[in-house]
Amino acid sequence: MKDDYDLMKQNVHQSLQLNLSLYKEAQMKRRITTLRDKHGFKSYVDYFSACQKDEQFLKEFTEKLTINVSEFYRNPNRWDVLQKKIIPELMKNKRKLTIWSAACSTGEEPYSLAMMLEEHFPGLNYQIRATDFDQTVLNAAKQGNYQERALKALPPALKKKYFTSNGTIFQVDPSLRKHIRFERHNLLEDRYPKEVDLIVCRNVLIYFTEEAKKNLFHLFHQSLIQGGCLFVGSTEQIFNAGEYGFYLEDSFFYRKQ
Repeated sequence: MKDDYDLMKQNVHQSLQLNLSLYKEAQMKRRITTLRDKHGFKSYVDYFSACQKDEQFLKEFTEKLTINVSEFYRNPNRWDVLQKKIIPELMKNKRKLTIWSAACSTGEEPYSLAMMLEEHFPGLNYQIRATDFDQTVLNAAKQGNYQERALKALPPALKKKYFTSNGTIFQVDPSLRKHIRFERHNLLEDRYPKEVDLIVCRNVLIYFTEEAKKNLFHLFHQSLIQGGCLFVGSTEQIFNAGEYGFYLEDSFFYRKQ
């Protein structure tokens, strides 16, 4: 017989198409327990039932589970490698660059990509598909309003050129949106795009089980063109990359063989 937590996971999967069994259980259970206790529930099933009836409860639940932490130019030295080495290699014999910013959260990553391409590869024809499971953060990404702390790693020249300040809020230049398409996508359930040159998926894989990550690496490989590149987070090295059809191009950059 399934226990209370397992029953809740089943209900979440049926209701939200979010398979919590593919997330590291200790981390996920700790987050959910905090929310359950905060609202005075003893049962996980009862707590999630309340979430299904209360829009604010459900929003809080989804945001807590999907771990939305992001900033512009996160780990700047990796962005230097992307600009100086990876993008030029991808552009050889190509007229258009197709990029997928997977699990893009509130949009800092796809906007960073757009700024970099506008600055260093003027005139390049490119399209960025920016996806996340959480519709709330996608809506925020489309608005493009950010607290200054999100811009702490951004080069000052880019901050000046691409942002307008309104008190403590910085709004990204709407012109960057013309190359970005924000869409809801579930990495664990939905179909992956095809013929992608570059996939940027950073600081989300660490929350998944080893089984889930192995499946994602295979799916990312299928999504990329031959010679395409996968860019992961600074704690997400792919051990035995060859098992998934990749080789290490540079730290945290994996090229499809």
